[in-house]
Formats: sequence, structure tokens, C-alpha cells
Amino acid sequence: MGLAVFYLADLDAPELVLDGAEGRHAAVVRRIGPGERLRLTDGRGSFAEGPVTAASKTGVTVSVEQRGTVPAASPRLVVVQALPKGERAELAVEMLTEVGVDLVVPWNAERSQFRSNPERVAKTLTKWQAWAFEASKQSRRSWFCEVAPIASTAEVAQLLAHAALRVVLHEEAKTRLSSLPLPTSGDIVLVVGPEGGISPAELEAFAVDAVLLGDTVLRTSTAGIAAAAALLARSRWS
Repeated sequence: MGLAVFYLADLDAPELVLDGAEGRHAAVVRRIGPGERLRLTDGRGSFAEGPVTAASKTGVTVSVEQRGTVPAASPRLVVVQALPKGERAELAVEMLTEVGVDLVVPWNAERSQFRSNPERVAKTLTKWQAWAFEASKQSRRSWFCEVAPIASTAEVAQLLAHAALRVVLHEEAKTRLSSLPLPTSGDIVLVVGPEGGISPAELEAFAVDAVLLGDTVLRTSTAGIAAAAALLARSRWS
């Protein structure tokens, strides 16, 4: 079984003290004690590993025996996820993170049924970032999945305009996702519409031919995961 992963911003010292919420989670919730090994990461590719030498209710101390750096993945995979309803949002963010997506961009699509007011926007973004953070640790990533602020259709169009590969999923498209040539660098930007589908006006704004994922119609909370896995299997996983 792999080492449990926890977040620590500063990894420079020979002994690292994991305190705060992360430390309490390790010591109290996970009951990690002296002698057990941990991996600490800054979420930006660097990590440190070693045994726990002390533990208390406030956290743990790790004696560093190994350090390393994981290079950033290329091509980078960005998923623009239309805001799902209810618990499906958490499912989407967690699984996109677990599969290896680098950046999730919540999208307030025309048919998202999302009431955009400052309080709700801030609350939603905080939730999405927390889900991605926890899922990054659970899946033992050295580069944590990031979550961008909620984007408008115009902002999504700008993301697509600068992408190395633009992928907009649509159930009526003729070109299959599996037939697209993949870049070796830059950003693959994958757009997943809401339950009601991407509107004609949005497709026009994106100025790109949509693609078909497969023979069945998936929900918005699972379509992005399936498409991301299909793209990664032909690029970074191959």
C-alpha cells in the first residue's frame, strides 16, 4: 500500500512538523503514530518522505529520509465543467481529480440552473477547491488539481481559443473523440455541458466543431471523467 499523502507548503527542513488541520487529521483522524511513514507534498511537484518521530493531538513530526520532484504533466488537461446540481458536483470534482485532470474550471452555462450571486459563487468555489484538495491527497498526487473561479461562456471561449486541442462534447456531433490527433504539449481544453446540453449560442461562441464521446449519453457529472480518461489513455498514460 502506498504512503498516505498530506499537504505541507514548506518542505525544506530535515524535520518537518505537520500541524494545523492537516496535522490533526493525520494524528487524530488517521491515528498515524511514531514509526509510520508519510509523504508530504507542497502540491506543486515537490515531496518529502520519512517516518513519524513524534505525534500528538496537534500533529506529527516527520524525519525526512527522501526528497523528490515530480515534473508537471504534459500536455496539461483542463476540464471546463458545467455546474451540476446537488451532490453530482462533488462527484464530478472528486473523480476528475482522481483521474488526473490538472485544472477544473466551473462553468455557469446557459442551462446550468445556477443562481449567480456573490455569496453563492464564493461558497461554490470554496467547496470545489476543498473537494479537489482532498481528492488530490487521496489519489496521492504530487501536483494537486486546481480549481479556477467560475467562468462565463465568454471566458470559456477564450480558454478554447488558446488551447493546443479544443474538445467540446455534444451528443449530436459526428466526429468521435477517439479520432482526434493529440498534442504532446500545451493545454487540452475539454468542455462538458450541463444536463440540458450546450445551447446553440454557446456552440457558436466556442467556434469549434463539437465531438461525440460514445454511443450512450452520459450525465454531466460523469461525461467529463470518461472523456478525460479516454484522452489520458492516448497521451500521458501511453
